[in-house]
Amino acid sequence: MIREDDPQFRITPIQQMASACTGALITSLFMTPLDVVKIRLQAQQKATLSNKCYLYCNGLMEHLCPCGESPWMPKRTRFEGTFDAFYKIAKFEGVPALWSGLCPTLVLAVPCTVIYFVCYEQLRYNMKKNYNERTKTTHQPMWIPMLAGATARTTAVTIVSPLELIRTKMQSKKLTFAEISGALQQEVKAKGLGGLFRGLGSTLLRDVPFSGMYWTMFETIKRSFNKTEAEKNSFLFNFFCGSVAGSIAAFITLPFDVVKTHQQIELGEKEIYTDGHARQKATSIQDTVKSIYNNHGVKGLFTGVVPRIFKVAPACAIMIATFEYGKQFFQIYNTQQYKEKMQRHQEIMLMSPTSSDYSF
Repeated sequence: MIREDDPQFRITPIQQMASACTGALITSLFMTPLDVVKIRLQAQQKATLSNKCYLYCNGLMEHLCPCGESPWMPKRTRFEGTFDAFYKIAKFEGVPALWSGLCPTLVLAVPCTVIYFVCYEQLRYNMKKNYNERTKTTHQPMWIPMLAGATARTTAVTIVSPLELIRTKMQSKKLTFAEISGALQQEVKAKGLGGLFRGLGSTLLRDVPFSGMYWTMFETIKRSFNKTEAEKNSFLFNFFCGSVAGSIAAFITLPFDVVKTHQQIELGEKEIYTDGHARQKATSIQDTVKSIYNNHGVKGLFTGVVPRIFKVAPACAIMIATFEYGKQFFQIYNTQQYKEKMQRHQEIMLMSPTSSDYSF
């Protein structure tokens, strides 16, 4: 039987990276057409508004766009609904248009996802191993995936935060690499290295609680079902657990997402409409929460619960199911390699004389 904690069969960090990279690619391919349609409908709805931004997400990362300037919204086309948007985009612009923006998404999403999943796997495995050695048990307590998920997300988001700032500047207007480099140098000169991590706090505000909650739910749901190891490692079962865990985590952490969205839009508007030279102080998290509550009450903190769950659940399900399937594939591969190695070793031992032939 294949055991995850057996060092002979455990997948390597390189194999974990390959699994995470595959998951990111597949998630992007499946989710991007759905979000391109959503972007077009949002842009159409908000095109009459001036000096406003909106966010869209393809399941792995978010993009910020100024309304009325979106390159994804031809003026000649008006959509009457979701299916009409699918039809008209494919008819007038070609089917590949449904995957608009896929390349820049992968440039940032793939490394972020790889760092996140590999970091989580390494942390969870080592924490579980140390806990089991210390307590002489074999089970995994709930706090391990929660702590590993939160730590992994913090690490991944922090590492790619400067790239997020570059992406925001590139979305604001067409810039050459020399102009981007100059803008970043001015940012560092004016605000120090901390200037490269603007908006990091509001991103961590949502992503860290979500990741901790998601992995805890995922591991708990998998363990609660009385299934064999092979059944628990199947693609469909992991898809189910991932969608349920993603839905629960998305609902519980929705207030964090609402606050994060408000702050990211505020930051984006300053970047886009003041050419990145805004000096006004950003609104604090406490002030953002207070503003939302005063204007909309508790209900305002749960705005968009249905579309968020519909967006997050399939993205989480596809990503985790693909990742777990990749892990299972490499575990089987490692097992086969180990068996072949042992078989070759036995053949060599049989062909050569041993010390036992000369023993008394």
